[in-house]
Amino acid sequence: MASKHKRLPTNVPGDFFVDSGCIDCGTCRWVALGTFDGKNEQSYVREQPQGEQIAAALRAVVACPTGSIGTLEKHDLQPAIESFPMPIDAREDTGVYHLGFHSRDSFGAASYLIVREGGNVMVDSPRFNKGLVERIQQLGGVTTMFLTHRDDVADHDRYAAALGATRILHKRDLRPHTRSVEQLIEITEPTALDSELLMIPVPGHTQGSMCLLYKGRFLFAGDHLAWDVFRKRLFSFKNACWYDWDQQITSTEALRGHRFEWVLPGHGPRGQASAEAMQQALEGCIAWMRKAA
Repeated sequence: MASKHKRLPTNVPGDFFVDSGCIDCGTCRWVALGTFDGKNEQSYVREQPQGEQIAAALRAVVACPTGSIGTLEKHDLQPAIESFPMPIDAREDTGVYHLGFHSRDSFGAASYLIVREGGNVMVDSPRFNKGLVERIQQLGGVTTMFLTHRDDVADHDRYAAALGATRILHKRDLRPHTRSVEQLIEITEPTALDSELLMIPVPGHTQGSMCLLYKGRFLFAGDHLAWDVFRKRLFSFKNACWYDWDQQITSTEALRGHRFEWVLPGHGPRGQASAEAMQQALEGCIAWMRKAA
């Protein structure tokens, strides 16, 4: 739980605050857009939430991987807790949900749930929460857990056991904490998992990084790509490229042949645009990556 005695001086006065335990994962800054911002490698409350913004700020409290967001007043967190899994789009029933409950073990990475007739899929893993497991089961459980890379697996073993799911990971990202994964694959080309799901190897961030493309609309990007919600552009984290930046550029160029309208990254806000606009954003990202090489 956040401590008011460790409240950061960057917070504006008022109810909500961030304390010094913040690791600057940025989760709160997109879960409750406008309430939080970043400075000095930590988040802080830029503007106290009002009205409907309070519900989003409370979801940020639940999602925070380090429990670094607190309030001076007492709030009922149950509605925020039960809001996860949360549909990514209130206007359309996409069948895609944000799971919340980000984990410190994955530096606050987001994880997602795909609900579909062909068997539900969890993309990466949140921190373990029994209530979340129960709500996932109410949505049909999970058949497959697709792990985009070794970094964002969090409590994958506990979720796999609780849900009876089969995990998929690229063999090149096999590490001691992923040795229990049931299905290790070694693909070098886009490979269909089934008629709706396409696994796309994108080595660069890690040697075994993969994206998952669902229905030709939703690109679960792991830590390969991210979305700038303000500039409406795609980008990559060069300072968090653990394997090979030139290889990551090549992997990004290979995405040109794939149509998608949504980008759901491990870190940062998700983005939506027309397929044409996404391709333009992809070209802009590739140009930037080349200059940064």
